[in-house]
Amino acid sequence: FVLPRARLPSLRFLLRPGVLLRSMSTSSSSSTFKFAACQLMVGSDKDANIQTARKAVEHAAQGGAQMVALPECWNCPYSSSSFPTYAETVPDGPSTKALANLAATLKIYLIGGSIPERDGDKLYNTSVVFDPKGDIIAKHRKLHLFDIDVPGKITFKESDTLSAGTTPTVFDTAYGRMGLGICYDMRFPELALMYAKRGARFLCYPGAFNMTTGPAHWELLQRGRAVDNQVYVATISPARNPDSTYTAWGHSSIISPWGEVVATTDHAEGIVYADIDMSRVEEMRTNIPVYKQKRTDLYNVEDLTS
Repeated sequence: FVLPRARLPSLRFLLRPGVLLRSMSTSSSSSTFKFAACQLMVGSDKDANIQTARKAVEHAAQGGAQMVALPECWNCPYSSSSFPTYAETVPDGPSTKALANLAATLKIYLIGGSIPERDGDKLYNTSVVFDPKGDIIAKHRKLHLFDIDVPGKITFKESDTLSAGTTPTVFDTAYGRMGLGICYDMRFPELALMYAKRGARFLCYPGAFNMTTGPAHWELLQRGRAVDNQVYVATISPARNPDSTYTAWGHSSIISPWGEVVATTDHAEGIVYADIDMSRVEEMRTNIPVYKQKRTDLYNVEDLTS
């Protein structure tokens, strides 16, 4: 069914008309929770971006979300020239402090999208996760840097300014174990499989696909990672800013272990809500038991970091 537009005129962050919630759960067990993806309009004013995120997270919590996620590069424009200017230390920078305070005040899990992090003479594309006390429970530095060249369409090279992370990231919540990646990380099925083998039942990818890769691959990759590993997959994009030098595709989404698009939206700013039932992961794996049928005598993905 189609969820109607929220009527909160004092806030800019309204659920987009047309957001689909095809799979809802009414159970209150610890395996179920409400997830919110905040698709934010990002500009060049860092302080304004932080306030935009704060209002969106507050609105999502008011909407009943127990876990809220922000997009990739939510506090700055997505460009190699911007990363050094907007970079800050973690956890002492203003963006991280603001999110820690929000998580503690609202008593929610908060997946902090990503921001450019400065650590010594290196910069990283970094996501920080907070528990309902405001404590950091995970920090993920983007493992696979977005270096592509599609002739006549898009060329981008994160490695001009950013360094790659070295540690895959899983974290535990009251609802189960989760895996974290950033944007281009989603293109690598081995990482998602490793997360699933570590016990993750929900994979989250803040990401900013563009107008070339977005229409072609955004939903396809999400559904592929979900079906391959029989897990939930959530993606959180910035809203499309026509004044930006890099135009995001938008369409933040949540995918079920069956590969269904549980919830999605268009390119404009808004909040996407979905009720998650983690028991569906085990149901899927019982019905189609590929994990018991893998031919590990013939092939395997080895976890070199555990």
